Amino acid sequence: MIMGPMSRTILVVDDDAHIRQLLVFALEKAGQKAVEAADGEAALIAAARHEPDLVILDINMPKMDGLEVCRRLRSEGDVPILFLSSRDDEIDRVLGIELGGDDYVAKPFSPREVVARVMAILRRTTSRPPVSSQADGVVKHGALMLDPDGWTARWGDAEITLTVTEFSILRTLASLPGKIFSRDAIISRLHGPGFAITDRTIDSHVRNLRHKFAEAGCDDLIETRAGVGYRIGACGG
Repeated sequence: MIMGPMSRTILVVDDDAHIRQLLVFALEKAGQKAVEAADGEAALIAAARHEPDLVILDINMPKMDGLEVCRRLRSEGDVPILFLSSRDDEIDRVLGIELGGDDYVAKPFSPREVVARVMAILRRTTSRPPVSSQADGVVKHGALMLDPDGWTARWGDAEITLTVTEFSILRTLASLPGKIFSRDAIISRLHGPGFAITDRTIDSHVRNLRHKFAEAGCDDLIETRAGVGYRIGACGG
C-alpha cells in the first residue's frame, strides 16, 4: 500500500468504465475514498454532492469535456485537479493560466503512478511549510507575502489566486531567497526524490506564476538562471 495523508475523497471522472474501475481500486487500496462520474455533467453533480478533496479529470469526454468541467469547478473553488490526457502535448493547456490544473498524467498510464501523484498533491495541501524566518510561519519577501496556514498569496494589497502546486513552488523559492533551485530540486521539494515529472511541467507552472503576478503589477517575481534553474526575484514590482 502507498502511504499518504489520512483518507480523503477523490472524484474520478472518465467516460471509460475500465479506467474508472482501475483508479478506484488503486485509490481505495491506498486508503482513500473514491467516487466516480462517467461524464462532465455527472462530475459537477458528484462534486457538489461529495465535496471531493481532489478531482482526477479526463479531458476528452462526451456531453461536457474536462476543460469545461475544470472551468466550472474553478469558478466555485480551488479543489486540486489532476488531469488525464491522451495527448502529451496538451500539457501547456491543462496546466495553463485559464484552467490551473495541479498536475497531469498522459495515457496510457500506470494506476500506481496516478495514485502517487494524487498523494503528492494531497501531502502539499496538508504539510507544514518549510522553516521561515517569520515566527508565525508567514513567508515575506519584498512585497510578496505567503500564508501557508491559509494557503493564500498576496503581492502588496492584492490577493493572488494560486493552485496548490503554484503555491508550493513559490513557497519553496521564497523560503530560501538567493538560492537557485534546479528543476529537479523543485520537483524533489514538491513530490520527493526520484519522482518522475518533466522539466516542462515546472516551466509551465513558473510561466503561470509570472503571468498572475504580472497582472497585479509584479514583473520581478521569479528569475531564470539559464542552464541552472529558478530563484525568487526581488518582488519589488
